[in-house]
Amino acid sequence: MNEQETVTPEGASASATSVDGPARGDGAPTDEAVMEALRNVYDPELGINIVDLGLVYAVHVDERGDVDIEYTLTTMGCPIGPLIEDQMRALLAQVPGVGEVRAEMVLRPAWSPEMMSDEAKAALGIF
Repeated sequence: MNEQETVTPEGASASATSVDGPARGDGAPTDEAVMEALRNVYDPELGINIVDLGLVYAVHVDERGDVDIEYTLTTMGCPIGPLIEDQMRALLAQVPGVGEVRAEMVLRPAWSPEMMSDEAKAALGIF
């Protein structure tokens, strides 16, 4: 990902944004709109979206609408990485103004339950 400003889950809007959410003046969706759209991608084993699980580390949308996503998995050997990437691409293909989607799985920092939202922790019984 380049050095331009990116949106992390902590900076994402708490209000619901539709998949065809806000766009910038150049027609590309905002970083925040993409992050909200990613709330519709669910971990198939846990049934919780990847943003609330804390799996999405950063999102950046450039002026052409190309999207860079840094994400991780709950464990290094987790087999759902390709499935999650397919879901991200399929969902974001429906968002007006989105061009190429480049998802990069990273292993640093390592994921931990502290990265989950309060809602995800409650759903999993982690207090």
